[in-house]
Amino acid sequence: MKRFLSRMGLFLAGLSSSCALLAAETVKSGPLTSEPIGSGSYVQMALGLLFIVALIFGMGWFIRRLGTFNSVASGSLKLLGGLSIGQREKIVLVQVGETQLLVGVAPGQVRTLHVLEKPVSDESPQAMSSGFAEKLNQLLKQQTSRK
Repeated sequence: MKRFLSRMGLFLAGLSSSCALLAAETVKSGPLTSEPIGSGSYVQMALGLLFIVALIFGMGWFIRRLGTFNSVASGSLKLLGGLSIGQREKIVLVQVGETQLLVGVAPGQVRTLHVLEKPVSDESPQAMSSGFAEKLNQLLKQQTSRK
């Protein structure tokens, strides 16, 4: 915490000194000849904001298209599901080739709890029920078909 506060102090000191230098340069250059905030400034600010929002949505789309990072990096190792049983403890179902393992994960240790003889099917209750987005699309389609 002390390290963080000292770094923040150095950052704020540098920021205030750079602001002072900028103010001194402005005074040396003379009075402003144009209006400080004009309509062009608002247009530039709005376009910048639209660019940032589009960049955020574009990165979200890209990450969604990329998929989960676990499946890309692992190949034959797949994470099928998990359940949190405590603040820092989880039970995870992992598939390695054709074998499925039930693994307990806690801070500092990972243990195999059970090797499943018969693989668990992919048809989980969450997979069988449609998600919120699908239900919303169905309702919207019904609304448009009534009109």
